Amino acid sequence: MQDNNIRKIAIIGGGTSGWMSAAALAQVLRGKYSEITLIESDDIGTVGVGEATVPPMHIFNRMLDLNEADFMRKTQATFKLGIQFVNWARLGDSYLHGFGDIGKDINAIRFYHYWLKLSQQGLVEDLDNYKIASVAALQGKFMLPIDQPDSPLSEIAYAFHFDAGLYARYLREYAEARGVKRIEGKVINTRLFDNGFIEAVTLESGEQITADLFIDCSGFRGLLIEEALKTGYEDWSHWLPCDRAWAVATENCGEPKPYTKAIAHSAGWQWCIPLQHRTGNGHVFSSKFMSEDEARSILMNNLDGQAKGEPRLLKFITGKRKKVWQKNCVAIGLSSGFMEPLESTSIYLVQSALARLVTLFPNKNFDQHTIDEFNRQSDFEVERIRDFLILHYHATSRNDSVFWDYCRTMAIPPTLTEKIELFKSSGRVFRTAAEMFSDQSWIAVMNGQGIFPATYHPLVDRLSNDDVVRRAENIKKVIEKSVALMPSHAQFINHYCKAGIPD
Repeated sequence: MQDNNIRKIAIIGGGTSGWMSAAALAQVLRGKYSEITLIESDDIGTVGVGEATVPPMHIFNRMLDLNEADFMRKTQATFKLGIQFVNWARLGDSYLHGFGDIGKDINAIRFYHYWLKLSQQGLVEDLDNYKIASVAALQGKFMLPIDQPDSPLSEIAYAFHFDAGLYARYLREYAEARGVKRIEGKVINTRLFDNGFIEAVTLESGEQITADLFIDCSGFRGLLIEEALKTGYEDWSHWLPCDRAWAVATENCGEPKPYTKAIAHSAGWQWCIPLQHRTGNGHVFSSKFMSEDEARSILMNNLDGQAKGEPRLLKFITGKRKKVWQKNCVAIGLSSGFMEPLESTSIYLVQSALARLVTLFPNKNFDQHTIDEFNRQSDFEVERIRDFLILHYHATSRNDSVFWDYCRTMAIPPTLTEKIELFKSSGRVFRTAAEMFSDQSWIAVMNGQGIFPATYHPLVDRLSNDDVVRRAENIKKVIEKSVALMPSHAQFINHYCKAGIPD
C-alpha cells in the first residue's frame, strides 16, 4: 500500500517564525510522522517579528508544554497587561487598551452599557478605572491570576514582552532536542515540478533539499511563496500608510512597566517595549509624509534611556499574500504578509497559522478544498485585524499634520464602517466567528479614540440610576483593593523569573 502521508517537511528561514514553526511541528508530529529540516543562514539577518505579544500566546506555550518562568528567564521577558496609547485621539490624550474584561457584566448585559449610561450623566470615572489590567498596569503592579471565584484577581489577562532573538534561540534548542535538523546555508534556487509544486530547493553549496511540504519563513522576500510560486500581494498601504520603522534598543531607565507604550507623532508613532535587560524602541512612520532622516531624529530625541548602538531602518508594505497556502507551500510569518506592530499581532499570526496548518494538515494529495479553506480562514482573520488597526488611525480628531488629515478623512473598508456605525448608534460590538480581537478590545479602542455611542442598551434601564451608580462604584472599589494587594511588576519578576545578563 502506497504511503500518502507527508514524510518530509522543509522550513525555509529561521528567526521567530521559522523556529516557532519547527518547535510546533516537532511537538505535534513527535519526530515519528515526518522528518523536519530547517534551512537558515547566519549571514542573513532576521527582522524579528516582534517583541510584544497578546494573551493567546499562552495557548502556544501550553501546546509546547513550556515552563513559563524558564521561558521568561531565557528570553529576558517581562509581563504585559495592555498597550497605552498617547496622542492618538488628540494631542495630550491617553488611554490604555488593557487586556481582559471591562467591569463585570450585569444581568447578561455588558458592563460598558451601564458605564455608558452613567457617563452620559457625568456620574462615572474614566473607563480604564473599571478594568483590573488597566489599573494594575498604570500603577506598575502585577501578579499571576489566582483561583478565587468572583474576584478580579482570578481574571488577570496578560501577555509578554521578550527579546525576539533570544526567543528564536530558545525555540531552536527546543526543536533540535525533538529531532529538527538545522542546515546552515542560503537558498539560491527553487525547482518546480511540471504541475507547479515545489520539488526541491538548491543551496549555495550545491546541496538540494527535497520535501513533501515546504514552509516559507523567509521574511518579506517570500522566497518560495512569491519568488518561486508568483502568488501575488494585496497592498493595504492606502489604509495603513506607514511603511518604514527605525528601531533601536536603549538601556533601561527605572523599573520596567507592565505595558507597551505607543506614542503618536506627526506621521506615525513610537513604540516602547520594556524587557529585563533593555528597552526596545522604534518609530513607525510613512515615507510619503516624512523623510527617513526626520523620522530617525524624532526617535532619537524621544528616548528615555541611552541608545545601545545605531538605529536600524526596516521597510515594509502592509498587506497580505493573495494566497498564503499555494500548492505544497505554506507561508508563515512575514512571508505571508505584514501587519504593522501597533497591536502586537505578528507573533499571534504565526501561532494562528500553525494551529490552522495542524488542523488542516494535508497528505501528499494536497486536497484543493483543504487549501482553499485554510486561505479563507487566513484572509478572514487578517482582514479583521487590519480593520482594528485602521480604527486607531481613522478615529481621530487630530488635524495638526497632513498625515493625520489623510488618515482621518480616508475611505475605510466596509466591514470597519459597519462596525463603527453600529457602535455609534447603539454601543454594540459583536465578535464575528474566529475574529482575534474581542468586543471588549473594540470597545476600549473606540472609546479611547473618541467614538461615543448615541445611546446604551435599553435593558440597562431595568435597574434604577442609583442601583447602577452603586454597582459601578463597587466594581471600581473591588478592583482598587485587588490591585493594592499586588506586588510591583519588578518585585514579581525578581521573585518569579529574574534573568541573568544575556550572552
